[in-house]
Amino acid sequence: MKNTLISLALLAALSAAPSVASAGKLYVSSEKDNVVTVFDSASLKVLSKIKTGDKPRELVFSPDSKKLYVACGEGSRIDIIDTATDKLIGKLNVGDDPERFVFSPDGKTVWATLEEDGLVSATDVASGKRLAEVPVGEEPEGILMTPDGKTVYATSEVANTVHVIDVATKAIKANVSVGNRPRRFALTADGAQLWVSNELSGTLSIIDTKTNAVIGEIKFEPKGFRAEDITPVGILMTKDGSTAYVTMGSANHIAKVDVKSRAVKGYLLTGGRPWGIALSKDEKTLYVTNGQSDDMAVIDTDSFKVTKAVPAGRVPYTVGILE
Repeated sequence: MKNTLISLALLAALSAAPSVASAGKLYVSSEKDNVVTVFDSASLKVLSKIKTGDKPRELVFSPDSKKLYVACGEGSRIDIIDTATDKLIGKLNVGDDPERFVFSPDGKTVWATLEEDGLVSATDVASGKRLAEVPVGEEPEGILMTPDGKTVYATSEVANTVHVIDVATKAIKANVSVGNRPRRFALTADGAQLWVSNELSGTLSIIDTKTNAVIGEIKFEPKGFRAEDITPVGILMTKDGSTAYVTMGSANHIAKVDVKSRAVKGYLLTGGRPWGIALSKDEKTLYVTNGQSDDMAVIDTDSFKVTKAVPAGRVPYTVGILE
């Protein structure tokens, strides 16, 4: 009944929505189907479905965008897809149950959170050799590397902690206590602040990257939802650092936040349990995966309205954009 109401609300919004024009491909991981679905980003038609290891979730392009890497948690590997042919061409072993991962700026190293083992691993991409394993708190998930490649941040969902890892020494240099069950990150355009989504607190923690201290918090309160249903997870910022978008999980909305004032400017219904979020290169279109309504919402950022919702497999998780 809940998802039926969501679908009716979306149909009403779509009836007056403008069309979206874009070019390229969209890749969406479906963790229950064990596939990555490839969409034409202009027509939103399915181009192909790529079979992967079990429970594909995070998607990351290589720095040259010629390959797409897919974290397959229950397959305990990262699959590699050639983006020219959309064929599986290899796999990378970064450790058991990889959750999320990032590339070093030169593309030579993958840093990954390993949920079951409570580790962050560093792996040489060319050789597959493990370069480091850094013990962190239980159930690490979110991971982010600074643009200069000197620092890695990782969340521990159980310890309610952000771990600050020095890349040169491959050791933790600070632990920062944040909200309940921290999930993912966004870095402000100037690199001065790290924003962290706290799923079970319904908040964002804001960390000063020079002092590694929490300097602020944003609380989300969309109308009509109990506090325990407001579960922010996905987060991204525009290139100029003026706006952040945050998925609200069980609250079925995304939030739009003014970064400078830290004020929530609005909420938008997208579908059942939105988690994954991606922004087109021209920043005119947002794509949001809704894990409980099994679809992907397409959002015009100027009007902040959903323009289309397309089926995206069972429990779609991450959107990757190739433009």
